[in-house]
Amino acid sequence: MSYKGNNILAVIPARGGSKGIPRKNLCEVDGLSLVARTVKIAKSLTWIDKVVLSTDDREIADEGRKYGAELPFLRPPELSGDFAPVVDTWCHAWLKAEEYFDQTFDVSILLEPTSPFRKSKHIEKTFKKLVECSYDSVLTVSETDSKYHPLKQLVVENDCVGYYDNAGKDIFQRQQLTPVYHRNGVTYAVTRKCLVEQKTIIGSNASAVIIDEPLVNIDTEQDLEKV
Repeated sequence: MSYKGNNILAVIPARGGSKGIPRKNLCEVDGLSLVARTVKIAKSLTWIDKVVLSTDDREIADEGRKYGAELPFLRPPELSGDFAPVVDTWCHAWLKAEEYFDQTFDVSILLEPTSPFRKSKHIEKTFKKLVECSYDSVLTVSETDSKYHPLKQLVVENDCVGYYDNAGKDIFQRQQLTPVYHRNGVTYAVTRKCLVEQKTIIGSNASAVIIDEPLVNIDTEQDLEKV
């Protein structure tokens, strides 16, 4: 496989200790668990060389293996807590995969199971932009509703209201706002130098793929009800 001489690793992070929704990564959407849906879409992309599941949970491991993910390791406890950095988790999976498969991966794709409505075209567009435009990192984003724009946000401290950003005091109309975007969790793509060597997901030469389709990122029971 590979693409234009690049060896490609897909990493699916799926720990067992979710707090917002217990056993979240095993919750089903249209009859398939979030883990299963993510493995299946990764396996459908023929240019990906290896699909690795990073988990600390035996049941999640079995579910991923059932749909074709490889599990050369179980994630250690220090990378399985609520505050474990994504950078460290992804880097650990990358290096362990290289050790296991005895090869170096040039590019890696991160696919979080909590985005069940991602499409293969989202992943491909993100990956190809990284490789063909020589970025060190590309991620998918969605435009933030202007109601939640940073310049319209307030803070309440000691029962007093103030502007989160003082520039907000001059904003009266939506047309005055420059569009802002948020990470939607659909796809991240990075080079080895960016993640493994520089330890960052958004590098110094980063770009984005804007998705304007409806998406759900599942963090709470309310999110799960939307699907």
